[in-house]
Order: sequence, then C-alpha cells, then structure tokens
Amino acid sequence: MLNEFKTFIARGNVVDLAVGVIIGAAFTSIVKSLTKNLINPLIGLFIGKIDLSGLVFSVGDAHFRYGLFIDSIINFLIIAFVVFLMVKVINKIMRNAAKKTTAPSASETYLKEIRDLLQEKE
Repeated sequence: MLNEFKTFIARGNVVDLAVGVIIGAAFTSIVKSLTKNLINPLIGLFIGKIDLSGLVFSVGDAHFRYGLFIDSIINFLIIAFVVFLMVKVINKIMRNAAKKTTAPSASETYLKEIRDLLQEKE
C-alpha cells in the first residue's frame, strides 16, 4: 500500500494538481486584496460608501450582509476571467504545437517523393 501511494504521488498529474492548488490559493488572496483595496473603493465612490463589506440590511434580528456577497461576486468574476484567459492561451499554444508536429517540413516532403519515385523504378 505504501508503494502504491508513492507511485500515486510521483505521477505528474498529481504533482501538477498540487502546484495548481497552491498557486490558485495565492492568486485568490491577490484577487481578494485587489477587490478590497482597489475595486471596492472605486465602486464606493459611485454609491457613497467606501467599504462595501459594511453594506447590511436587517429584518428583525437577521442581518443580511449583501456587501460581502458583492465582494465575493467581484472576486469570482476576476478569477473566472483570468482563468478563461489562461485556458485560451494554453489552448492556442497546444494547437500551435499540434500543427508543428503533424505538418511535415518541405525537405521531408521532397525526401518522401524521392523515396516513392525510387520505389516505382524498382
């Protein structure tokens, strides 16, 4: 069982996933800081409140903190947009790499034609 675990951990996909999770967590903290320190004050200029997290309405004893919800939506949209851009760039790179590996060069094409002509003469 220990050997199976070592094999599982040593696989590239698991290591890549772990790196992705760590970078994602760090990126999330950067986006939260961006939202809290730059975007919310900018939005606050238009609605009159600098700190959106303080926006609350109450019904009886229940307090609904919709400002925190707005913060979360902004964080999500920023992260989703950056992930979208990253996937788009990665897909473009992968398509370009696939085109390069599948298309033979001009010299390869000529060599194949020469080979085919020599085989026809035999």
